[in-house]
This record gives sequence, structure tokens and C-alpha cells, in this order.
Amino acid sequence: MELRKEILKKAESYRPLISKFLRDIIALPSQSSNEGAVVNRIAQEMEKVGFDRIDIDPMGNILGYVGNGPRLIAMDGHIDTVDVGDPSLWTFDPYEGFEDEERIGGRGASDQKGGMASMVYGAKIMKELGLLGDCTVLITGTVQEEDCDGLCWQYIIEEDKIRPDFVLLTEPTACRVYRGQRGRMEIKVATKGVSCHGSAPERGDNAIYKMAPIILELRALHENLGYDEFLGRGSLTVSEIFFTSPSRCAVADSCAISIDRRLTIGETWEEALNQVRRLPGVKASSADVSLYSYARPSWKGLVYPTDCYFPAWVVEEDHIACRTLVEAHRKLFGEDPLVDKWTFSTNGVSIMGRYGIPCVGFGPGHEEQAHAPNEVTWKDELVKAAALYAAVPYVYSNMKS
Repeated sequence: MELRKEILKKAESYRPLISKFLRDIIALPSQSSNEGAVVNRIAQEMEKVGFDRIDIDPMGNILGYVGNGPRLIAMDGHIDTVDVGDPSLWTFDPYEGFEDEERIGGRGASDQKGGMASMVYGAKIMKELGLLGDCTVLITGTVQEEDCDGLCWQYIIEEDKIRPDFVLLTEPTACRVYRGQRGRMEIKVATKGVSCHGSAPERGDNAIYKMAPIILELRALHENLGYDEFLGRGSLTVSEIFFTSPSRCAVADSCAISIDRRLTIGETWEEALNQVRRLPGVKASSADVSLYSYARPSWKGLVYPTDCYFPAWVVEEDHIACRTLVEAHRKLFGEDPLVDKWTFSTNGVSIMGRYGIPCVGFGPGHEEQAHAPNEVTWKDELVKAAALYAAVPYVYSNMKS
């Protein structure tokens, strides 16, 4: 009980510092591939609070370590954000942000710079109170997640050669414990036609008309996708449409669409592509169906290509990673947390989806704030998350021993 009080007291005492740090990193725009300034600011804060080691890898991810035990726990937060969208929808400057007694506002407040602020001070608390047990804790500020979720961890695992016991994802969960998410794919469908003058369209072959039945068939396919009792149903939506034509007075000679395909447990990327390829409109027009790839340079200039396939993943409730978070929550706050799942996608698509390293989530902020104008997070949740992060290695060490 005394240790519980000490952790909570420490976390509360750092409320002003967590808030200031979060305001500082919100003020630094950090869209995917432009995270350099915020990486440097995080490094400064890690050094200030006493991290044992701080690295910035060749991709540009920041890796901060505390402790030197044989068991490695990672806590991850991506530090890139989406852009602000339509500025007229914001009631305050998205980078200057705002702060009142309860909330902090700005782009990235919930998604997910708040998680980074709480992690850094959670690490400070675990060092100060001797909570590391037999663990080393790695705090990662990862890049390019908004562009290509999980790419950063493909690099960390494959190139940095880091494989933690488990990874605590600090994406927003409203301080609930999350243990899974649907996967996703980015699919392209392309039709070809023949252009001609628009005054005599019968002379050509309109690629847009070829695409029209495919779009309707995709809408129907959405209603008949796989289902998992925990994660729910797979889904798809047409998210973009493109065309080429010599002019507005001509028949289109090509058309392409992008599909955002969400995969539930049991669905594979191969079958998802084949479901589209089997559509009557696709066959009739000989449309090409393919998986997008991603090869954008990081802020450090490194290109690390990958296919745009991001697997679904679920950790069982009785897995030690999930039990560690539930037990830490119970000990600190006197009640069991709600255990649930994300609607959106996280770096877990690589960490567990590709590599089988267990993931579990707990973060300040709310999912519905992600990518929205007037984004905010809550100070109470920032403090609560810092306390829980501090307790995790202590609880995990005792559960393993």
C-alpha cells in the first residue's frame, strides 16, 4: 500500500512537468518523415530526467533506456502526427495549442504525443522508486506510423535487432487496457480504356465506366466479410479515385481506386486480394488488383520499403503481458480496468502481427480525438498513465519470479 501511495504521489507531483513537456512537443510540427525537431526535444527531456542511455537509430526512431536487467520491456509511442486538415475547423492554433485546468489541446495531444509525455515521466518514477526489478525498460518514440504503421518496428526488430519480452503500446485507450486490433491493407484497382473526343464517346473505351460496376460490387462485398467475436467484422471502403484523360472533352483512358481494407482475425491478405479479383466487374474489365507499397524516406533520409499489409493481432486475456497491466491497474487504482480493443491500427501490426512479440495497450487520450480538429487530451489521464507505466516493470518482475 505504501508503494502504491508513493507512485501516485510522484506521478501527481510531475503533473506540471508532464503538461509542459507535452505542450513543447505539440508545438513542434511532426508529420510523417518530418519528426527531427520533436525527436531532438524528446532526447533533451530523456537526458534531463535521467535516462541511462539514449539512441537515435538510422531510421530516426528515438530509443531511451532505463535499468540494466535481463528482461526487456518496451513502451512505444509514435511521435509523428497527421496534418491539421482544414484550419477553419479549429477553434485554437493546433501547434500553439491551449491548456486549462483539465485539458491540453493541439495536434497530437491524444494521438499520440500524450503517451510519450507520460512514458518519459513514468520512466523517471520507476528509476527514482527502484521499480525496475530485473527489467530493462526501453521507451521508443517511433516515426512514420501515420504513413505506414509498424514500419518503424520492422526496422527496430530487423535492423536494430531488438526483441522485447513484450511491448506496451501507448496509443490512446482512455486509460483502458487494449489487447488487439483489426489489421488493414491498402489495395489498388486499375482499369484501362482508350481515349477519344468526348463528342463521339463511342469511338473510345471509357475506363471510368469500367470502374463503376466494380465500385458497386465492392460495396456489396463489404457486407459479407469475415467475423471474429472479439475484433468484429472485416470491412472495406473505397477511399480514393483517380483517372487520366487528355482533357475534360475526352473519354478517360485510365481509372484507379484505392481500397481501405480492414482485416479481422482469420482473414489473409492473399484471400482479401482474391475476393476483389473474383468480382464480376473486375473480371469483365480485366482490371488489375494489387497491393500498394510504401517507400518514403524517413526524416534521416533512410528508405525502408514495405508492402502496405498490416496484420490483425490479439493477445489473450490470460497472457502475462495483459495480466501485468490489469494487475498494475488493480494495485494502483483499486479496481479492474476495462479490457477492450482499438478500432484503429497501431504499431502492433508489426510487433505482434508480423513478428509474434506480444503487445498490450494503455494510453492517455481518446480514440475519437485522433485526426480530428480541436484535438485534446486530459491531464488526469496523463498522470494516471505515468503512474501505471512506472509500476509495470515492478509488477512484471514479481509475476515472472
